[in-house]
Amino acid sequence: MTSSPRSPWALLSASILSLLFLSACSDSPVPLPFPIIVDAGSDSGADEDSGTDDDSGTDDAGTDVDAGSGDSGTSDAGPEPWDGGYTVLEERGNWIDRGAYAPCAFDSTGDPATVSCADLSRYDLSQCSPEALAQVEPHGIYLTDLRMERRLADGGTRITPSFTSFQLRSDGATDTLAGAPLLQRQTDGGTFFIVGGAPITSTETALAGCQVPSPGVITGCFTRCSGGRFGGSGTFEAHRVAVRAGEAESSGGLQLFSESPVALGEPADVYVAKEHAYVVSFARFGLDGGLTVFDVSDRQHPIFKASISLPGDNYWNGVWARGNALYIASLSSGLLVYDITQPGAPEFVRSFAAGPEGVHTVLVDGNRLYAMSLNSSTLVFDVSEPLSPVLLQSIALPETLSSGGPHDVLPYEGRLYVSNGFGGLSILDATDLEDVRHQGQFVHGNRAYAHHSAVGTFAGRTIAFEGGETNGAHLRVLDVTDPAHILKIGEFRLRPVTSIHNFILQGTRLYVAWYQEGLRVLDVSNPTQPRQVAHYNTFRESDPDRTDNLYEGAFGVRVPGDGYVYVVDSARGLLILNEL
Repeated sequence: MTSSPRSPWALLSASILSLLFLSACSDSPVPLPFPIIVDAGSDSGADEDSGTDDDSGTDDAGTDVDAGSGDSGTSDAGPEPWDGGYTVLEERGNWIDRGAYAPCAFDSTGDPATVSCADLSRYDLSQCSPEALAQVEPHGIYLTDLRMERRLADGGTRITPSFTSFQLRSDGATDTLAGAPLLQRQTDGGTFFIVGGAPITSTETALAGCQVPSPGVITGCFTRCSGGRFGGSGTFEAHRVAVRAGEAESSGGLQLFSESPVALGEPADVYVAKEHAYVVSFARFGLDGGLTVFDVSDRQHPIFKASISLPGDNYWNGVWARGNALYIASLSSGLLVYDITQPGAPEFVRSFAAGPEGVHTVLVDGNRLYAMSLNSSTLVFDVSEPLSPVLLQSIALPETLSSGGPHDVLPYEGRLYVSNGFGGLSILDATDLEDVRHQGQFVHGNRAYAHHSAVGTFAGRTIAFEGGETNGAHLRVLDVTDPAHILKIGEFRLRPVTSIHNFILQGTRLYVAWYQEGLRVLDVSNPTQPRQVAHYNTFRESDPDRTDNLYEGAFGVRVPGDGYVYVVDSARGLLILNEL
């Protein structure tokens, strides 16, 4: 099965952000196709608040088992302590309406063409706390939930979630909102008011602070104007992402062994083979992306060995190795193959084109290599001879199911678990590449973006840990034993403004790279109740080139079974920690 590529990654990113302006709604509960076993416990991961249980700092309640074949799955974790019972959970999407964020309002009376979002006198802040706002530090990076309210002709109200971000500087550098310079800033004397604009769309956003409900959190009212006309208003909740009330830099025994900066662009992924770490990156701040190689035989003192960047090829997002071959996902060139017979000095072998989408992610399972092309298809190669891949098949979902194309795939026990963009998680029977069959699909509430997954067997059931991307994206736990009837049985959320990214399942531990939340380690021995047991915060405002971009912080994580965890952070580079 094949399909034609439709748009480059830049357009996909814009599509992801456009979802943030869609109206929120609740899906109906999932119908039950068969009787469900009595619940094994409470659904602790499904609370509507943004927090989670504190780190326990204790050992895993279960017994870790071998992770099976590489990163592609985990063998049965056994019947203890989970007996296979669960309650089906409603899928509500990434954003949950928690009501108005602050007791303030904007007076939009008058002709929309004369109502200025930047007019502070129109904001009713009489119930606000200038004393608390006066204590807010004059700097910081904030990710911000916007809750817009629109009155309907029938007298009702439409609630529309949206998102923005801002960075305030106290060192004379440029303040920004959504990456663009602020147009106005007043953040002293108990007033918090900022206005930013998007030049391309002529959209203006203003935030008027009202309260400080907890350290690092500001709530208030916001307005949107477009083309000089008032567009709407509502309330906001802004989180200073480097401030985590009551949370230390690390917990649960995680320790940082070393930190190695990457000079090429923005680090995105890492793979460890032959006592070397291979870090790929994409272009940023005028720096080309490429490959950076470290000798990590001494984990406390990695040694830089090489950096490689190809002219006009600046977006390398995924990396894997098998034998003497290193495989790199390139937006421009498709699949790149390097010879790492000399591990510190990779030599280019060849590339496999994959159309205008290139290759975004890559994974090897046994003798098969899977190369995912966004908005297009999954290329399957035979790599029984690692340096000489042979294309076997191009797999694409039927047009009626595809919506964003394969961002990532996870092979497990003959099935392919496809993170199918806005189409959710799709499951394919790929035992016969000449007859690939679609078996089932799980679509997120509000059609949120499906990004990454990990699959294993727990108490005899096949369980998929599934994550999205964009603000509020979090971990979903799905029973996929019967792909035709996928059921959500667990959930784990962090702050509602951050996004989960990539993760690795090792036995009953899930190691998660969670952008600004850093590395999070979850005990999933009871999949219905993922429980955080350790963390390491990688995100610091003081790191060079930090911005208010949603997609910053911990990008990738590998747990190769050598006793260490390898994390790539967008500003700090390669971090090596101990495996729990």
